[in-house]
Amino acid sequence: MYEGKFPHKRYRITLDFLKHHVKTSQSILDLGVENPFSDILKDHGFTVENTSGIDLDLDTSEIKTSKAEVVTAFEIFEHLLSPFTVLQSIQADKLVASIPLKLWFASAYRSKTDLRDRHYHEFEDWQFDWLLEKAGWKIIDSKKWTNPTKKIGIRPILRWFTPRYYIVYAEKIKS
Repeated sequence: MYEGKFPHKRYRITLDFLKHHVKTSQSILDLGVENPFSDILKDHGFTVENTSGIDLDLDTSEIKTSKAEVVTAFEIFEHLLSPFTVLQSIQADKLVASIPLKLWFASAYRSKTDLRDRHYHEFEDWQFDWLLEKAGWKIIDSKKWTNPTKKIGIRPILRWFTPRYYIVYAEKIKS
């Protein structure tokens, strides 16, 4: 089902969580360019459109004009300088979003070769909840999970017990 070097556990948990809250008949706008998980969603019957690769910190027009019923954002908010602005621009009433959690034993991710591939925010779960609430979303369901590795050392051992990912299903608060 998840072949190659895809992150099997993360994809499986994310897909199961999404299936629990979103019907395949509902259209999805997935924030970010098309990626391997977009293909998995389509393989499972979801209708998915991705943003074109525009800098969402500077241009939210694709989000504002989308007619999708659900917006998904899988590990994207940590890359944005202003996730609040993006969250406020969403027109859909439903949001499924996941983030890597801030780990006390590992520093924030920063690619040395790709300036766009950096984590400007690594949230604790309460911080992400607060951001969603402040942007006008009510969290209906959430889940955390670990991301163990087969490496040797203190950090790999801690990854067996410390949640690394957090996913939420939220609905827009009607004003």
